[in-house]
Amino acid sequence: MPEPDDDFQTAFWAAKHALATANAAAFAHHGIHEGQQFVLRQLWAEDGLAPGEIARRLGLATPTITRAATRMEAAGLLRREPHPTDRRLVRLLLTDRGRELEQRIEAETAAIAERAMATVSPADRLLFVRTLREMKRNLETG
Repeated sequence: MPEPDDDFQTAFWAAKHALATANAAAFAHHGIHEGQQFVLRQLWAEDGLAPGEIARRLGLATPTITRAATRMEAAGLLRREPHPTDRRLVRLLLTDRGRELEQRIEAETAAIAERAMATVSPADRLLFVRTLREMKRNLETG
């Protein structure tokens, strides 16, 4: 059994938890719950996506995005409207408030990432991100 300091699962969970806590604190005053910034980022890049498309892009289940969209709509961040060519679908569109938060949320996200990686060299940062992507591919294909 690995020593606690060398245990990947424990270290990864602790870092993930710390990141989620920092995000929650930073975004709460905007009415954004942790994780919703990823939905917003998709809509900032391409407004009017269907929940299923956002789910596909983020590797999540469509009901997860639908629940997030319901909360985000209640917070005034987005609105739903029927899809123009497929009435079975809805599109998620940013409200003015949702659009106005882009620069603030992106700045706060960058500040949190910088805080998290403050003592990590640029080369190790790049290696870390590449390693995370490789881990994701390994787990998806294995």
